[in-house]
Amino acid sequence: MSGHDPEHVHHDGHIHSHSHKHTAAVLNRLARAIGHLEAVRKMVEDGRDCSEVLIQLAAVRSALSSTSRIILKDHLEHCIVGAVERHDQTALEELNRAIDKLLN
Repeated sequence: MSGHDPEHVHHDGHIHSHSHKHTAAVLNRLARAIGHLEAVRKMVEDGRDCSEVLIQLAAVRSALSSTSRIILKDHLEHCIVGAVERHDQTALEELNRAIDKLLN
C-alpha cells in the first residue's frame, strides 16, 4: 500500500497494482503509531511506571489493529473481489495466510 503503485504478477498472469483509496490514511496512521512507539521507548528509558508503559503499549497495539482493518478492507474491495471473479485461488490462499498471521 504505497503511493508509487508497485505491481506484481499473480500466478494466473494477472498484473495487480497495490494503490488503494486509503493509502494516505494508512501512512498517516503508521506514522502516528511509530511516533507513539518511540514515545513508549523513551518512557522505558526514563524509567517510567510499568503500568503507564503497558497502557501506552496497548494504545499502540490498538492503533496497529485499526490500521490492519483498513488495509484488509481495502484489499478485499480492490484485490479479492477481482480474484474471486478471475477464480484466482492463489490470491485467496495468500489472503488466508495473511489473516492467519495477522490474528496470531
